[in-house]
Amino acid sequence: MDPFSSSSSSLSSGASGSSGPSAEAMMDQLKAQLAQAYAEEFLETVRSKCFEKCITKPGTSLSGSESSCISRCVERYIEATGIIGRALFSSPR
Repeated sequence: MDPFSSSSSSLSSGASGSSGPSAEAMMDQLKAQLAQAYAEEFLETVRSKCFEKCITKPGTSLSGSESSCISRCVERYIEATGIIGRALFSSPR
């Protein structure tokens, strides 16, 4: 199922006689889909950037230095994303 399709049961508002999903249910579904898309994009970005930076000779296993590099890279990326998110959401609009 693609992220924009939905079943009527996941959108139903629960009110009898309702002709469609409530605005709140639709917003909840949209928020969940956006969160999933963001998480997937975040993981792909971290994976590609850290792989490019840390894996010098792809093989069947990671060397100790490659493993350490990947751990540090992922930690830094997560930390930087948190800092940016806090700055964006705490600034006055």
